[in-house]
Amino acid sequence: MADALSVIPASVLRNLSDKLYEKRKNAALEIEGIVKQLASVGDHDKISAVINLLAKEFTYSALSNHRKGGLIGLAAATVALSSEAAQHLEQIVPPVLNSLSDQDSRVRYYACEALYNIAKVVRGDFIIFFNQIFDALCKLSADSDPNVQSAAHLLDRLVKDIVTESDQFSIEEFIPLLRERMNVLNPYVRQFLVGWITVLDSVPDIDMLGFLPDFLDGLFNMLSDSSHEIRQQADSALSEFLQEIKNSPSVDYGRMTEILVQRAASPDEFTRLTAITWINEFVKLGGDQLVPYYADILGAILPCISDKEEKIRVVARETNEELRSIKADPAEGFDIGAILSIARRQLDSEWEATRIEALHWISTLLDRHRAEVVLLVLDIHACIAQDPPHFRQLVVFLVHNFRVDHSLLERRGALIIRRLCVLLDAERVYRELSTILEGEADLDFACIMVQALNLILLTSSELSELRELLKQSLGNAAGKDLFVSLYASWCHSPMAIISLCLLAQTYQHASSVIQSLVEEDINVKFLVQLDKMIRLLETPVFTYLRLQLLEPGRYLWLLKALYGILMLLPQQSAAFKILRTRLKAVPLYSFNGDQLKRASSGNSYNQILHYSGSQITEDDGISQDNGDLHNGINFASRLQQFQQMQQQHRMLEKSKAQAQKSSTSLSKDGAEAEKSQLPSTSSKRGPG
Repeated sequence: MADALSVIPASVLRNLSDKLYEKRKNAALEIEGIVKQLASVGDHDKISAVINLLAKEFTYSALSNHRKGGLIGLAAATVALSSEAAQHLEQIVPPVLNSLSDQDSRVRYYACEALYNIAKVVRGDFIIFFNQIFDALCKLSADSDPNVQSAAHLLDRLVKDIVTESDQFSIEEFIPLLRERMNVLNPYVRQFLVGWITVLDSVPDIDMLGFLPDFLDGLFNMLSDSSHEIRQQADSALSEFLQEIKNSPSVDYGRMTEILVQRAASPDEFTRLTAITWINEFVKLGGDQLVPYYADILGAILPCISDKEEKIRVVARETNEELRSIKADPAEGFDIGAILSIARRQLDSEWEATRIEALHWISTLLDRHRAEVVLLVLDIHACIAQDPPHFRQLVVFLVHNFRVDHSLLERRGALIIRRLCVLLDAERVYRELSTILEGEADLDFACIMVQALNLILLTSSELSELRELLKQSLGNAAGKDLFVSLYASWCHSPMAIISLCLLAQTYQHASSVIQSLVEEDINVKFLVQLDKMIRLLETPVFTYLRLQLLEPGRYLWLLKALYGILMLLPQQSAAFKILRTRLKAVPLYSFNGDQLKRASSGNSYNQILHYSGSQITEDDGISQDNGDLHNGINFASRLQQFQQMQQQHRMLEKSKAQAQKSSTSLSKDGAEAEKSQLPSTSSKRGPG
């Protein structure tokens, strides 16, 4: 302070705080000369002292004239320093920035003027204070004093020029400032912000497009401003950005799509039109990036199809067709469930056009992703079916649908059953299905359904635990209960029963079932199912069974069952050759004693059949004679159950054959009767 007073006369300091502008101005010119002289001799300590005096004693003074004088003095000192001003900016600029928010409008005006003069001198070095200056200018753009507004506009233009030519400007630091202010409603602030966005976007080295998601929502807010000028400025900025998006190879569509979807439902007509236009372009340009947002986009488009404004309806329909033409895959993030939910919700729309398009979308989903749609419906049913009564109703309903529409069972049956097994526990589902099918009146349908369930059981990865449980039927109570539960309905199909026995390792019973078959059972349908089973025996599911053939002495009943199947097959069939090749690979060395002699002397099948009637047993020596109970399974009773069910099927086939024969006979008799009523064509001619 003392150093400053030694170089600045008291009269100059007195005039610097005078109420008259001219005296303050003259005093500032004298300070400019003093500082210039100090700078010429390099006395920066005294220069710092002068600046410190002007800041503390004047710009921070309680008297407004002192503050005004301090501001013009700091500007004069900066002009005097010229190229050396940069090293004193930390002292000069903060007190001026502080004065921009002064309660006295004239002080604010002079602060703008002082900062303008300082900025003209230091140019690019001014950038380090940009954030504070931008914040102050944003407030001054809406100042209550027109003169302050005018001065702020001049300063704003200069700062923009400095920023556009500077290589030190940080767009990353600026964007948070911009984002914080984008939802301000004051029209002057909005004009100020749009002005900055437009200017910065015009600078080639500044990537405003990359930060567009940060302020896009604010720009859309301005489209509904009461000021026509602001709406025009916002629309112009948005149009420019949309053009840049079209020409840019890399755009963050996702974040912007979320904003556009919300704006498409705006009560303002112009905002809706602009949003739906952007969405239209995004659908054309976005590609894979938009896949996760398809549902949101559809939710925005469908209501706009019925918009009261024709322009919006036209763009919405075009966008809808574009979206429908894109064939995305669920593996790419295409959320079928979300789209189905949107379409379902719009079915309740009050507008017919929207409801129709929602139906078209449901139809499209069913056409392209029927399996996934079915699974989604099943998921919903499965949630409801957690309750036991509802579970029973669901399974009964499912069986009913399969009964009335056999094509559903053929095309989607496996998918539906597997999904329910995942959602509701496979054992629970199979037990319930078996209970229902056991009492099924339509025997033909029951047979078809059981065969389908059996194939799913033997092939689906979702049912691997169920297969493992069935393999333990002879040594595990839970496995036994499941075997008995399924057996009751599996009786509808001989092939299904044989498969179940092979899976459960009840080989002696499998052999008994095969031996119980009669002539009527061996038909084309049976042989087709048998062919499928032979091929399944070569799959990984039955690896354990094929390995058991390495010990034919231990698994004689398995060998007998397989040979029994072989004897049922036509010799020229592919299945016969497959199974015979497998049985030829059975090693004879694993027989012992009489077994080896018998097996090696001629007809091995006859020997095995003969020998397996002895007391040598399989499954670790556990006897399975038909009359015995083993682990609670009465195999004799089970065999009787199977035979009775098959007898019902045979009676049904006979009755159908008789009905067909009667129908044919009636048709023939009718034809004969009709023929007898025709006039004779062989009557004798009379005399000429």
